[in-house]
Amino acid sequence: MAEEQTGMSTGRKVLIGVIAVLLLLTAAAYGFGIYYFSEYFLPGSLMNGFNCSYMDQEEAESLLERETAAYVLAVQTRGNGQESIAAEEIGLKYTSDGSVRELLHGQNRFLWFLSFGQHKTYEIPASVSYDQKLMEQKIDGLNCMKDNIAPVDARIEDTGEGFEIVQETEGTQVNRERLEEEIVRAVTTGDPVVNLEEDGCYDNPSVYGDDERLLKDCQQMNELTDVVITYDFDDRKETVDRNVLRDWLTRDENGDLVLDREKAAAYVAALGEKYDTVGTQRTFETYDNREVSVAGGDYGWVIDQDKETEALCQAVMDKKTQVREPEYQQKAMSRGTNDIGYTYVEVDLPNHRLVVYQDGIPVADTGILSSSGTPAGVYRIQDMQTSAVVEGRTVNYRISFGEGLGIQDDPEMNFTDASFGAYGDPAGSDFSSWSGTGGNVVLSPDQAPLVYQNVNKDMPVVIYK
Repeated sequence: MAEEQTGMSTGRKVLIGVIAVLLLLTAAAYGFGIYYFSEYFLPGSLMNGFNCSYMDQEEAESLLERETAAYVLAVQTRGNGQESIAAEEIGLKYTSDGSVRELLHGQNRFLWFLSFGQHKTYEIPASVSYDQKLMEQKIDGLNCMKDNIAPVDARIEDTGEGFEIVQETEGTQVNRERLEEEIVRAVTTGDPVVNLEEDGCYDNPSVYGDDERLLKDCQQMNELTDVVITYDFDDRKETVDRNVLRDWLTRDENGDLVLDREKAAAYVAALGEKYDTVGTQRTFETYDNREVSVAGGDYGWVIDQDKETEALCQAVMDKKTQVREPEYQQKAMSRGTNDIGYTYVEVDLPNHRLVVYQDGIPVADTGILSSSGTPAGVYRIQDMQTSAVVEGRTVNYRISFGEGLGIQDDPEMNFTDASFGAYGDPAGSDFSSWSGTGGNVVLSPDQAPLVYQNVNKDMPVVIYK
């Protein structure tokens, strides 16, 4: 029993001794590691991309100097292209500035035993220098900087049948400032590769074909412009289709495309400017084949712009493809370029002559009395009366036009047949009771019924001097 106890006590002592020795060895190894790595870099140390594990300051700087001199940067371009920049081409060199020593003494040597199997990367760009002029020349000489194709945004185009998205073009245009930043970063930190695509050195399109806003715009443009409205102006046409409507689109508060009423109104206003004819300058062919210019008057076409704008917008929203006539405030006898047509009254003031035409055929031709107060222009017949009182005088026939003017007879005047027998100033008449026509066109009593019977309301009256 005593021998067993003695044996156990000896074994315990041996075990304790072994443990003590191991602890001492461990402590010694740990202490040696702290001492060793106070002058050497820890395992897994990478400096500017170069492995400096177990190197002292001198060895590390020597390695940096050698590796920097042999450094070659690979510049990878779009389409699997590659170029290179060698150290000697840009004057790249290593210059000791105390950074290596600072890193060496700054590493956590007390945890040296945790460094195995790990990597610690250091970048000391201040210790690497290059020739700025050579660098700029080399960058400018890279193939990727030549013959660049600018990027093109994805866009919406008219195919002739609707709007479709044309995909973007990435191009090959390099952002030089960004490229230089990446190259400088790489050469000063030892990075062996610059990938222009991954490093964002290309000028890329700002809008791509899968852009959600672009897709929605294309859909809405097709929906809002799927209509053709044709305005029929007899010998002229105006068409509102997607090429016109696309310019009328605007965004609402939600960013969606909608029809802009103001742009539609501007379009209708342009129609009015082009096709309204009241007061416009007209070239008129007279009974004796002369061409005269006539302006003024109240005859012609006038588009009701407010009503037509509303009607047009509604037709577009309802997708009603149609041929339409605008809403008019006033209409004329003909919608063609010659809006006077071939049924009208012609008044030649200088020659004191009036001719009535029906479908281009003269049906009445007579002399007249007029005064300098009769205004030139193209007017429409507003009213027709038999037995009317004009300025206190009773007339048998009155054809009103303009502002208080008319074509009429004057029974109180003592006209002889010779008074209107020739086209010129009446002669041999008794004007004792007449002080002028007051701007009216006066017919002889025998011709007034004929003229009256061959005219009608809204018929144009062309008066020229």
